[in-house]
Amino acid sequence: MTAPVVRVGGLVKRYGSFTAVDGVDFTLEENRIYGLLGRNGAGKTTIMQLLTGQLFPNAGNVEVFGRAPAEHADVLRRLCFIAESQRYPESFKPAHVLQAAPWFFEHWDAAFAQRLVADFRLPLNRPIKKLSRGQLSAVGVIVGLASRAPLTFFDEPYLGLDAVARHIFYDRLLEDYAEHPRTIVLSTHLIDEVSNLLEHVILIDEGRIILDRDAEEVRGSATTIAGARDAVEAFVIDRPVIGRETLGGLASVTIDGPLSSSERLKAAELGLELAPVSLQQLIIHMTGPDLAVRTDQEAAA
Repeated sequence: MTAPVVRVGGLVKRYGSFTAVDGVDFTLEENRIYGLLGRNGAGKTTIMQLLTGQLFPNAGNVEVFGRAPAEHADVLRRLCFIAESQRYPESFKPAHVLQAAPWFFEHWDAAFAQRLVADFRLPLNRPIKKLSRGQLSAVGVIVGLASRAPLTFFDEPYLGLDAVARHIFYDRLLEDYAEHPRTIVLSTHLIDEVSNLLEHVILIDEGRIILDRDAEEVRGSATTIAGARDAVEAFVIDRPVIGRETLGGLASVTIDGPLSSSERLKAAELGLELAPVSLQQLIIHMTGPDLAVRTDQEAAA
């Protein structure tokens, strides 16, 4: 069996009294697309900076291709990290970025980069400081894709792209990944848009990993049951509840885990409605506040 590309154990990163990453353990396998998901400030960017040698941990171990990333140039050459606020010298133009890229990425594909330039309609000879946010995002996306680095991180660099450009990015990523497999980590708030790309989901909240599962297992793993409050509460008793909303005599409860055919039949007999939960909805339920108190208060008002 192939060794993991990344192996992390007991990883801790503190900034003064604030713990950004709190004792996390996970692995990233070769040639898979991962979603590193969570709310703002959850610790996603810090984890990626630790994995790419930009930060040193306070505790725990980080191995990338079997070594500590910050201490081995041969490891860093196999990484590509594209950040949301990717910065370039102001005197540069996109053409300069693409000319310099082969110095850093041994698998750089110039022909693929030029195809992406055309796809994103990127003006190569316009100064970086005069690019729109979407054009600047396109520069990062092109570098990340055309680098073909064995381990590539995209930390929301595509937020500046419009809907058409984002879908071009998703299409080109899947197309090139099929021909040139590598390990790709996507960190994004656009969960519904990327959910079908992901093969594995790592969800982090307040510096801790609360979900680390194959995406196929996560999809459809939760169900929302809605109907008369008493009937809903009786139906979900002894089940893992991850979300609850109530309004007067009605309730909507989200449970983790699949329902059997007999349970679905019982729900129908009780007049309850069942609905699948999308990946984005699941993450909202797992990382958001309990809505029960708020909705009960609204009902009372």
